[in-house]
Amino acid sequence: MAQRKIIHIDCDCFYAAIEMRDDPALRGKPMAVGGSAERRGVIATCNYEARAFGVRSAMASAHALKLCPDLIIVKPRFEAYREASASIHQIFREYTDLIEPLSLDEAYLDVSQCDHFGGSATRIAQDIRRKVAQSLGITVSAGVAPNKFLAKIASDWRKPDGLFVVTPDQLEAFVAQLPVARLHGVGKVTAQKLERLGVEFCWQLRQWQRLALVREFGSFGERL
Repeated sequence: MAQRKIIHIDCDCFYAAIEMRDDPALRGKPMAVGGSAERRGVIATCNYEARAFGVRSAMASAHALKLCPDLIIVKPRFEAYREASASIHQIFREYTDLIEPLSLDEAYLDVSQCDHFGGSATRIAQDIRRKVAQSLGITVSAGVAPNKFLAKIASDWRKPDGLFVVTPDQLEAFVAQLPVARLHGVGKVTAQKLERLGVEFCWQLRQWQRLALVREFGSFGERL
């Protein structure tokens, strides 16, 4: 079988990035996209200046303002986000039709059969990032790996505006040293429980039997 080449593309603070692009006065200031605090709104996303204060997605806007009193909260413009997403997907289709969207700002691409750049998934990812920045004025991070699981982890490795590649010969070593806290679905509470059980890295997780993990974590144990 031919080696699979998967790229995971994730826009950097997508809604906030579109707002900062369209209103340069917002750049360099802590800002978020979401509902108003007076109406019990929540934060949809925020820029990295706001994240430095502890502001996060799905946080109540009122709480976000307590953490960052200077936070500028902008009302969402979903039509603008959908338009930008459609433009990004148009770029994706220049390389492959095997696209799995996860949301407006995130997708997997299977470029295993792509002939661009001699079939180099790394160079394809670099070119996608360049084209998105050039045509839309926002940045995306990319992860390249032999499967979706690792491609998603890789795209988060050098955020924002980053690219990280896990090649087939690096796969085993990368997974062995991967902190379990980086696994999708492992939140703070699960990570703390795993640490109490002596599991901090995936090589330690691999020493556990499937049934033992199910006993400790229920159905999520199967995933682990």
